[in-house]
Amino acid sequence: MLTFEYIKLLWLLLLLPVLILVFIYALNKKKQVAKLLGDTHLIDQLTSSYNKKSYSFKFALMLTALLLVILSIANLRLKNGSEKITRNGIDIMIALDVSKSMYAKDVQPNRLERAKQILNQLIDRLSNDRIGIVIFAGKAYLQMPITGDHTATKMYIASASPETVPTQGTVLGDALKMCNAAFNSKEKKYKSVILISDGEDHDDGANEIAAEMYEQGIVVHTIAIGSTEGSTIIDEATGDEKKDKDGNIVITKVNEKVLSEIATEGKGLYQLYTNTNDVVNRLYNQLSTMDKRNVEDNSLANYKSWFQYLLGLTFILLLIEPFIKEIKRIKKSKVKNVVIALFFILSNMQVFAQEPKKTIKAGNEAYKKKEYQTAANLFKKAVEKNNKNATSQFNFGNALYKLKKTEEAIAAFDTAEVNSNNNIQKSNTAYNKGVALQNNKNLSECIKAYKKALIKDASNVDARHNLQIALKQQKKQEQEKKEQEKNNKNKKNDNENKKDKQEPQPQKSNVSKNDAEQKLDALQQKEKELQDKLHKLKPSTNKKQEKDW
Repeated sequence: MLTFEYIKLLWLLLLLPVLILVFIYALNKKKQVAKLLGDTHLIDQLTSSYNKKSYSFKFALMLTALLLVILSIANLRLKNGSEKITRNGIDIMIALDVSKSMYAKDVQPNRLERAKQILNQLIDRLSNDRIGIVIFAGKAYLQMPITGDHTATKMYIASASPETVPTQGTVLGDALKMCNAAFNSKEKKYKSVILISDGEDHDDGANEIAAEMYEQGIVVHTIAIGSTEGSTIIDEATGDEKKDKDGNIVITKVNEKVLSEIATEGKGLYQLYTNTNDVVNRLYNQLSTMDKRNVEDNSLANYKSWFQYLLGLTFILLLIEPFIKEIKRIKKSKVKNVVIALFFILSNMQVFAQEPKKTIKAGNEAYKKKEYQTAANLFKKAVEKNNKNATSQFNFGNALYKLKKTEEAIAAFDTAEVNSNNNIQKSNTAYNKGVALQNNKNLSECIKAYKKALIKDASNVDARHNLQIALKQQKKQEQEKKEQEKNNKNKKNDNENKKDKQEPQPQKSNVSKNDAEQKLDALQQKEKELQDKLHKLKPSTNKKQEKDW
């Protein structure tokens, strides 16, 4: 029976009816244009060399070629024989921490390599179970969907490193969410997650997510890898020790509390790494107690693919297409005139199309050289030629921002956002607008801009980071405003109280000069003792550092 390996790609077949509608529209448009030109008889004479049937035939040929290409990339295949590969096991998602803190060497050779060793030994024993992989640091990524191909699983684990995840940090909650999404949501058991990390969580809510996953039949096991004493982080590229933003050497410690709580909420097993064999044995015994079910697995079945034959046929159709002539044979003089006319028309069209692009390119070069005024002038020129071009408007806003023309930059970003064609462009434009507003001390508007950027693209890490900073600044401003109002109120009350009191009249002192000097010495001594006590008190401050490891 013929099947498709990548059946989701068959959605591309929807392109075919769309192209047919476009073709019909083009034919009708040609007829309308011909009518507008005037005498129908004269138009027929001028287009007598045009072969309408060839035009339709060429379109059908190209449409067929596109159909064959879609069927090829979806991998049309035929299963060899009637063999069925069945497994009596469970589905397991591995969530592997690849943040830079996993380079710490308190577990030799380092935490990440030891984690890979644990997983490889475990996979060798899970012969009947299907496995998938999620890697995570500051973001989580599905590296491999659930499959019975354990060889491929080991290859993906071997290639996992901090370099594969551009954003650093540790988001345990996102990793668990990604694992949950990879499972079959219709099943309420036969599912488990193995989370292996040092637990340096920079995010909250992982416990609640583990509890929700258990309600859906997913058991969450955790392995803490590292030491409680901690270790420095060695950059594999430079060999230097990792430092924070203040220049202090980072010491990373395993967070047993976080990983233990996740396992508790997920009704799974928590382990602190001590010995590879012991960890693997305990985890395998725990997984062996779970209910298993028979599943047909096609990932290792043998298929005969037909894509090469379909591509070969496509190649033949593309070779035939140029030999189908839409123009009937005409005299050489007429051909020469037509060619000359087409040359001038196409040349003018190309120059018109390329000129704005050249202006934007020149502006980009000036911007790179920090010649912001020149860049702004070039981008403005491109905008004047085509005010619907989102790229030129976006770049114009950036140049104006560098020139400290914040209000004009914000206006340019607004126009660019309206003309943007996709959510990624809209998100980036809203983010840049937010930066301009934030530097202009307009926190309420910049928060709205960052939120809009995240609505358009939830993966915009910069927008999420700046939004958190802006919200903290806004909260601080509100607190300072309340304190100022309170101080003003107290000052006002003090002034009113002073007015109500009658100033005492100076009276003649009966104290002798010697008595006055003795009392003054006593007051000075008390003042000195009080100052000594105050100097002994040292205020303490706690400052939470931002992490990127």
